[in-house]
Amino acid sequence: MAGNGIVIKTTGLDKTFGTVHAVRNLDLEVRAGSRFGFLGPNGAGKTTTVRILSGLLRQTSGTGTVCGFDISTQRDEIKAITGLLPESPGLYSKLSAVEFLEFIGALNDMSGEELHRRIDRLLAMLGLEGRQNDLLESFSSGMKQKVLVASTLLHDPKLVFLDEPTSRLDPAASALVKDIILALAEQTETSFFICSHMTAFVEDVCDVVGILVDGALAVLGSPEEIIAATDTADLEEAYLQIVGGKVDRATLLAWR
Repeated sequence: MAGNGIVIKTTGLDKTFGTVHAVRNLDLEVRAGSRFGFLGPNGAGKTTTVRILSGLLRQTSGTGTVCGFDISTQRDEIKAITGLLPESPGLYSKLSAVEFLEFIGALNDMSGEELHRRIDRLLAMLGLEGRQNDLLESFSSGMKQKVLVASTLLHDPKLVFLDEPTSRLDPAASALVKDIILALAEQTETSFFICSHMTAFVEDVCDVVGILVDGALAVLGSPEEIIAATDTADLEEAYLQIVGGKVDRATLLAWR
């Protein structure tokens, strides 16, 4: 379990792949029960950080704990107590939604009435109760993403890593995922670590935001603090200012 109210703590966390320095000297604390948003351009190191923290990848140097477990020596314990929804997850298309969730439950040592109550509740929450016995190959991309969200929450993890959770969802489904995160955060002790390119989603959902640039943490604070510090109107403008993503509109319009 998390100690002193801290669910994630890293000190000097580094990861290199050959000559590529993916994560640079990352010092980070995430409080239990918080909704932490991780923003950054493609290649900034967000997914690499999540893989290290979720026990899938070893760091090159530095230390860290997740839910009180050491990322170097207790990776299996971390995997058991956390949930991970990667950006490009896999599904068994020849299984129904219920069968897939039963399979995920078995991997987490869940079975019987408790598992099926949890499955029924999650599918109802995600609006899939009428399709639970249909094969996943018949589902739209958005519906498949909902099943994956359910699979991530199935074993009631203390910490959930979500890597681009709304990337394949329509606006209504994205809003539903947002509402689920907010409801779970309010009603349970679940903590969320959310990687996203959707600054509006992060601004609405997250109480703390970190912005990663070239593998290094450039900014950390609440959305309101970051917006105020950059003197911008919203988190999207603040983000673009921090990562250097502003567009020269005059040049863009004059291309013809």
